[in-house]
Amino acid sequence: MMWRHGDVLVAAAENIPEGAKSRPGATLAYGEITGHSHRIAEPNAVQLFDHQGTMYMRVVAPQATLVHEEHQPIVFPQGTYRVWMQREYTPGSIRRVID
Repeated sequence: MMWRHGDVLVAAAENIPEGAKSRPGATLAYGEITGHSHRIAEPNAVQLFDHQGTMYMRVVAPQATLVHEEHQPIVFPQGTYRVWMQREYTPGSIRRVID
């Protein structure tokens, strides 16, 4: 299953890759233009990891809510997820979508 939250995409994952590094906080992405962030409302409900440029999220509580000022909240059940930023194609480059 996959969820879209603005320019953030989240998909269920089987596991977190071996060698992934823990990252602090509960923010999945910062908005470069608005200053808003895609973040988990209950910071202690998740653990975030980085592995080779990809972020992973483990929901350790029964659920965790992804929030942002411009999008409806999404509630994730306990489990493991892959997180990445949507990109767009323009002739000559592929770039990250800016929220």
